[in-house]
Amino acid sequence: MTTDVTIIGAGLGGLTLARVLHLHGIPATVHEAESSPAARSQGGMLDIHDHSGKIALATAGLTDEFRGLVLEGRQAMRLLDPDGTVLFDKADDGTGGRPEVQRGELRQVLLDSLPAGTVRWGHKAGGVRALGEGRHEVTFADGSTVVTSLLVGADGAWSRVRPLLSSVAPEYTGKSVVETYLFDSGTRHPAAAKAVGGGSMIVHTPGREIFAHREKGDTLHAYVGLSEPQEWFAAVDFTDAAAATARIAQEFDGWAPELTALITDSDVAPVLRPLHALPAGHRWDRVPGVTLLGDAAHLSAPNGEGANLAMLDGAELGELIAAHPDDVEAALTAYEEAMFPRSAEAAAFEGPDAHGDGHDDDTPHSLIAAFAGPEQP
Repeated sequence: MTTDVTIIGAGLGGLTLARVLHLHGIPATVHEAESSPAARSQGGMLDIHDHSGKIALATAGLTDEFRGLVLEGRQAMRLLDPDGTVLFDKADDGTGGRPEVQRGELRQVLLDSLPAGTVRWGHKAGGVRALGEGRHEVTFADGSTVVTSLLVGADGAWSRVRPLLSSVAPEYTGKSVVETYLFDSGTRHPAAAKAVGGGSMIVHTPGREIFAHREKGDTLHAYVGLSEPQEWFAAVDFTDAAAATARIAQEFDGWAPELTALITDSDVAPVLRPLHALPAGHRWDRVPGVTLLGDAAHLSAPNGEGANLAMLDGAELGELIAAHPDDVEAALTAYEEAMFPRSAEAAAFEGPDAHGDGHDDDTPHSLIAAFAGPEQP
């Protein structure tokens, strides 16, 4: 194959695709809006799944590098009541199938595995148009353009490439999370650190929840979930960190102080993250020369599957392109035929990382059953 593959977005999915193509000697260029790999935080912990993420990393030839990133003990899980009562406490005995890594470190492994210059930083896609015969032109914010005969949108929820294939846009799920960090928790926030434990912790009630996990460097990273319309959050002034923190904490009045400390004791300003999703089963008719992967293709409410699916998308697409070097359309058709049902099934999965939907009074018991495994009653 002599035509470069043009990938929009240097997230885990786009980089996995570029890496697999590189292994097959197929040139690819990744255009990324961020100015550098360090332009922003890459999120917190990421659990890599046996049936998706691990397969993708093996296909990319990066299993050893991935194993070097695994944080031992982080698969431990605790479920608590709002009063601090421990409902379920599972230690990490080393046999779990979801080892935890720092997302930013995994991204850097993928970046380091690519030839210099593969990623064009500071290239924010502004618009894309079809030129006919499977060719497309991408215009970037700086006015530069690129024409390609194979375009892959790996550019996330608000993909600039998606309109070539689908008029559907993500919709608000009815829930947002407020993100907080507590640093040096063992010495500075000991009560919260004890509540979270060595891995992850979930406290869930209808419409209100706290999910937290222990990252590197004794950092606690928390996601405070609230099921409210976007107008509710618009009334909270997140430019005033103290006022926003107090307003969010008010919604957890009566919860144990070691839990509300994950809100009130944050060492950074609270960050609001509204959750959006594409319709379950989102798909499109085949359009020559272009496809999507990851959130650009199948954004769903968080359930622990998103990043893993994006990497699997990238790995499978890369393998199919390599298997059909003279027939790009055959590769894209085969990729989409497998990706559509896989992503629909994952979107319907209410796994342990889903943290409930905010409306199920029985969610703690459902979560306990999920974590305990099929051998438990």
